[in-house]
Amino acid sequence: MGAEFSGEQTRWLEGFASGAAALRSLAKAAPGAVALPGAVPSGPDAGQLAAQDRTLKGGGKLSDQEKWKRSEHPHDAYARLKADAGAGRYPKPDDNFRWRYHGLFYVAPAQPNFMARLRIAGGILKHWQLAALATLTERCGAGHCDITTRANLQVREISAVHGPAFLEGAAEIGLIPRGAGSDNVRNITGSAGAGIDPQELLDTRAHASAMHHHILNSRALSGLPRKFNIAFDGAGSVATLEETNDIGFQAVEVLSGPLAGIRYRLALGGISGHQDLARDTGVIVAPEDAVNVADAVLRVFIDSGDRTNRAKARLKYVLDAWGFERFLAAVEEKLGRKLDRIDAALVAPRAAPDRLAHIGVHAQRQPGLSRVGVAVRAGRLTAAQMRLLAAIAREAGDGDLRLTVWQNLLVSGVPDSKLDDVKANLAAAGLDWRVSNIRAGLVACTGSRGCKFANADTKGDSLAIADQLEARLTLDQPLNIHLTGCPNSCAQHYIGDIGLIGVKVTVNDAGDQVAGYDIVAGGGYGAQAKIGAPVFSGVKSQDAPAHVESLLRAFTAHRLSPQESFQAFTARHDGAALRALASGAMA
Repeated sequence: MGAEFSGEQTRWLEGFASGAAALRSLAKAAPGAVALPGAVPSGPDAGQLAAQDRTLKGGGKLSDQEKWKRSEHPHDAYARLKADAGAGRYPKPDDNFRWRYHGLFYVAPAQPNFMARLRIAGGILKHWQLAALATLTERCGAGHCDITTRANLQVREISAVHGPAFLEGAAEIGLIPRGAGSDNVRNITGSAGAGIDPQELLDTRAHASAMHHHILNSRALSGLPRKFNIAFDGAGSVATLEETNDIGFQAVEVLSGPLAGIRYRLALGGISGHQDLARDTGVIVAPEDAVNVADAVLRVFIDSGDRTNRAKARLKYVLDAWGFERFLAAVEEKLGRKLDRIDAALVAPRAAPDRLAHIGVHAQRQPGLSRVGVAVRAGRLTAAQMRLLAAIAREAGDGDLRLTVWQNLLVSGVPDSKLDDVKANLAAAGLDWRVSNIRAGLVACTGSRGCKFANADTKGDSLAIADQLEARLTLDQPLNIHLTGCPNSCAQHYIGDIGLIGVKVTVNDAGDQVAGYDIVAGGGYGAQAKIGAPVFSGVKSQDAPAHVESLLRAFTAHRLSPQESFQAFTARHDGAALRALASGAMA
């Protein structure tokens, strides 16, 4: 009985104690709050508090995160964050949740330090911001950053004492960490080629920026039941993957009638990790009205989202329970007016994105200028590479660097006369504008090297897969391979041609486990949006490259024609048939 608790046991007890403390503070803040608070909530947090009250009145039990928000709003806890940092203390579970509102994520046991996530509206930043961030990563972190699948940046290996210095340093250069985690609207994504893409219907920059500032300046919108994603897609050649978002604004052309012109189509309910994609609502939105409509959707979600079960606390589950018509009626009530609806026959088909448009040299709509899509190995940039890219954008481009949802970036506004210099400088920094059809569509989340939820080293395994495939076969069409470490699916494995999700694989009768993957195939996005279907389960990590290779060899051997896509090929076979063909290819 005298044995000391292990670190894991201590953490569990701390979490239990913090939950109990939250309940006590609930009772102090509002007598009888656990049963039914008597006071009518007011102020910017009224929507969240009223939703919690309804849950309690209905006999529900608030999740721990809801109790923590109620006992102390995360935005009010920054002084304690700084005090903890000054003492070199990392947070207990309740404060780990609160600190994420400020952009800091304690990622132990994967790493004994913080990860910081930023907010970059539309994924576009200035050259001087990237150069300054490079210095900040060296001063406070490990001297590198990762490009995310939300066209955003993350910085890792930040010690407790450096946490506030990083947050404040980032804010000073206009890269806002606030609201980058927990129950907030995450980084607003927009078209990577906004304003420069010859194919686009609409420049999304102003709308992504307006939504970004609206969120930052609306405390009421930080009381969500869980995280929320919003994307603006201008129908350009680089896909934005807006169908994987809770709200997707899709630029379309309305051919006739009073709404004729370029508008946004409203799609709702995307959450690819839960095997669902955003669906067209039939609603058409004027571009200048998009923020108002999104605000109304968010406020309905605040009122109606699940406050008891985090696994079901996403917009998809409200839509599943209510249906679209009831939900849209609630949005109209928030707006105080009707939404515009239109027959799909009056909407022109959208041009398909180019699956290689995020890599290589592509002419802009501005004569004599091009954008250069830079391949970034596993999405990671060193501080030296960040400085070089900033210098290239400053000296040879228009000063912008455009992050994409494909974990790479574009240097825009490059005159034709400077393209050779840009290519030479990229090569000198270990970067490139050319990659194979395999590596161009390779996407991987942080994985077990930096995320406590991940079951596998996705970044390392993705590179091993690409190395083996490039050495052993050549593909004559683009392919997307997505690796994600856990069911949160940050790398959106279900929409990959081939998707791998990290699992623990039992390897003997003693129950010993190693890192591995379940593998799905046939996913897609845009006009081919589809959730991939299971093919293999329980594949050890070291065997994953061979299994992916076997699927691709089966495809090249059995496709109907050189023009048949991998997705079309998989659609003709169920999982058992694909396994049989792949097994034959491995033999």
